[in-house]
Amino acid sequence: MKEIRIHGRGGQGSVTAAELIAQAAFYGGQFAQAFPNFGVERRGAPVTAFARLDNKFIRRRSQIYEPDYIIIQDATLVDGVDVFWGAKKGTVALINTEKSKSDFKAPIGVKIITVPATKIALEIIGKPIINTILLGAFAKLSGLISMESVGRAIRERFAGEIGDKNVAAAKRGWEIIRQ
Repeated sequence: MKEIRIHGRGGQGSVTAAELIAQAAFYGGQFAQAFPNFGVERRGAPVTAFARLDNKFIRRRSQIYEPDYIIIQDATLVDGVDVFWGAKKGTVALINTEKSKSDFKAPIGVKIITVPATKIALEIIGKPIINTILLGAFAKLSGLISMESVGRAIRERFAGEIGDKNVAAAKRGWEIIRQ
């Protein structure tokens, strides 16, 4: 089982990102879960969402305490929220930033990958909507879901021009990751 934790701010699409990861995994023949963890937060407040993927039925229903992947949609959260809690050796953290990975301190054994998702979103979508870019980057980085499944999940969620722009943004996120 692979477990993903997403940190963002209210309004950034953290919950939607988790749902799209799960939907894309489902299209790829996997079992998946997606669920948020928030209370009465408002736009801009820290939000956490989770996704689990496996090739067999998932019985676990708890939060994710030791993530395999951490997606951080807002790099300012690194200083204000313990986004690395539960990270273990081998955890990969994908951070939306134009900064270098060396600008971030993570626990020993955690690999940091940075993606300038906001910059890409402004170029392609025209707004700082970054979740689909990070979804594409996560798909390539993890190898857990295909770009075809990501595109299908996005198009099911967003129709027309918005869907087209988000698929293009996800593809750019996919392309920016070099293995």
